[in-house]
Amino acid sequence: EEGGGGSNALMCDDIHLVFDPRNTESLNKNRPKITEESLALKIFVPEEECCLGPACWLWDYLRRSGAGGFFLPLSGGADSASVAGIVAVMCILVTKASREDPEGDVAKDCRRVCRQDQGNSLWVPSSPQEMANFVLHTTFMGTENSSNVTNSRAQRLGDAIGSYHLSIKIDLMVKSVLQVFQITTGYMPRFASRGGTMNEDLALQNIQARLRMVMAYLMAQLLPWVRGRSGFLLVLGSANVDEGLRGYMTKYDCSSADLNPIGAISKGDLKRMLVFLSKEYPGFEVLGEIANAPPTAELRPIDAATATAEAGHSQTDEEDMGMSYEELGYFGRLRKIARCGPVSMFRKLLVTWSHLAPSEVAAKVKRFFFYYSVNRHKMTTITPAYHAEGYSPDDNRFDLRQFLYNTRWTRQFAVIDDIVAQHPETDNDKDKND
Repeated sequence: EEGGGGSNALMCDDIHLVFDPRNTESLNKNRPKITEESLALKIFVPEEECCLGPACWLWDYLRRSGAGGFFLPLSGGADSASVAGIVAVMCILVTKASREDPEGDVAKDCRRVCRQDQGNSLWVPSSPQEMANFVLHTTFMGTENSSNVTNSRAQRLGDAIGSYHLSIKIDLMVKSVLQVFQITTGYMPRFASRGGTMNEDLALQNIQARLRMVMAYLMAQLLPWVRGRSGFLLVLGSANVDEGLRGYMTKYDCSSADLNPIGAISKGDLKRMLVFLSKEYPGFEVLGEIANAPPTAELRPIDAATATAEAGHSQTDEEDMGMSYEELGYFGRLRKIARCGPVSMFRKLLVTWSHLAPSEVAAKVKRFFFYYSVNRHKMTTITPAYHAEGYSPDDNRFDLRQFLYNTRWTRQFAVIDDIVAQHPETDNDKDKND
């Protein structure tokens, strides 16, 4: 009570110091020397920030969670490859710090996470690949609709990083679920290319995606046991910011996970990051190949007549979405950073996309806002992500007002139509040039 705080005063226990604060020599003994080099400011390029920031975030979460590592469904595409690349950078950073100071905190955490902390051993990983084999578990979950091209990329990337990699087929799971549905209802859905409706087609695509999520959590729980180790794995998601913005994802598929290191990074930035990694780190050349491949979900049957060698499949993301990832990048920045609604976005893009007819710009803006609003329900279950950019999608887990959107945007679209009608000669000129 000496401080006069009465009954509401904060009570503090005595603090016992392991050093004498009056002895300046003991204070400075273990403090690293400050040099001009250590004070030099280093500004990372954006591609490098996309690697280093999420890598440190993942390590901090992993070391505090008590988990024995990560599980990542590795499809051979740019998104899951980006997540794998970020974990690889994490392993590079942790291995370097552990080898420089085997008795330091990073090394102690590394031994604990890798389950190498028994006894008085000062074990540290001999290479980032050795650490990755302990902490990163990847699996290619293919179906009859998957291509050999993406399977090969996933395998080669797993080998380059050093992950514990498996390649499996989940067709048996898909067929079992469909058989249960057929027994229950007497109907068997078909893909649109085989005479089915669009609802049937989407249902068949979604069941493949959702079963991958189920398999991912089964693997995350049991792979440590399979490898004779204790603990569990954290499941990593790989949905980029553009997919969240457009809603181009299956609810409760592999976008649903424990953590998503790329949830606030656009497809364009991710591809640039992959190219950077392929040049910066020897052995990661496959990342450059993945960056240049057309994105594909591989959920529909392959059409040999339209499949390309680069994609390995006839189904592409941009064709499914009705817009390119580059266009989505514009939409996302204008919507979030510039705070544009349909009309103001249309006005700005009339200038930016002056090579397009106003009616074409209007169609693109309308298409984006329709899908943006109709898919907001998917943001209520979004996986926690590393916040990297100002253009990240809204998190609506605690704000459901987005569901009040009129997906037809009646007033806004009418204003856009009026503006287009004021430029008939421009529209006609563009058509003639085409």
